[in-house]
Amino acid sequence: MYRQDRRWFSRAEEAVAVDRVSLRVAQGMALGLVGESGCGKSTLSRLLLGLERATSGRVLYRGTDITGWSPRRMRPLRSRMQMVFQNSFASFDPLLTVEQIIAEPLDYYQKLSREERRREVLRLLSLVELDERYLKRYPHELSGGQQQRVGIARALAPGPELLICDEPFSSLDFTLRRSMLHLLQRLKRQLRLTYLFVTHDLSLIPELCDQVAVMRRGQVIETAAAVEECRHPYTRQLLEAVPAQDPRHRKKRHQELETCL
Repeated sequence: MYRQDRRWFSRAEEAVAVDRVSLRVAQGMALGLVGESGCGKSTLSRLLLGLERATSGRVLYRGTDITGWSPRRMRPLRSRMQMVFQNSFASFDPLLTVEQIIAEPLDYYQKLSREERRREVLRLLSLVELDERYLKRYPHELSGGQQQRVGIARALAPGPELLICDEPFSSLDFTLRRSMLHLLQRLKRQLRLTYLFVTHDLSLIPELCDQVAVMRRGQVIETAAAVEECRHPYTRQLLEAVPAQDPRHRKKRHQELETCL
């Protein structure tokens, strides 16, 4: 719930951003959280990380209620829950090199020598398919896809169990989206990660996620093991809004949607 401050000729009001949401993300699974812009997906993600404080309800991590924990108490837990932001470039300090950006969480959570630190940064870069040539580059010297890869490497630095990906592909073209999707698939298998994948694009869900939850106006209106199993009319509208990359597939999609209800 957000409080809107009082302005001239108006009273202070409270707006509910997320309401009556119940989600369970099992270890090793990937849950896709979908819905239109402004439906509460990103707010819910921030609540899970403790970046927003819930006015009611509970957030459980491995059975422990972490609702209302102080930032100091959340510190060790945050190393196990990290976020990949929609716009990695905006989350970077433009005065830091790639090496310094990835090393920040290492310095925060671990005590490493200079040599160990550099080796770990190189290992993280290799995980996201970048090499040592990028170490001394600054964010503005990277392409959009490279910026997202560095953002993923930084999120992996503390060794998280849960990775929350908040619209990680929205600023990328179709080819780069496919490349990043394959990268996340490989990292999930290789590092045994758990994903909460936040997006408005249902076309990305089937290849990465084991389950899908659909949000609308702050509430989860439907959950299913696959997009094809969704029956709610709103979910159907989201599916119809996804452009088909191949025109030959459009007719097939419309036929599939006719059987969804």
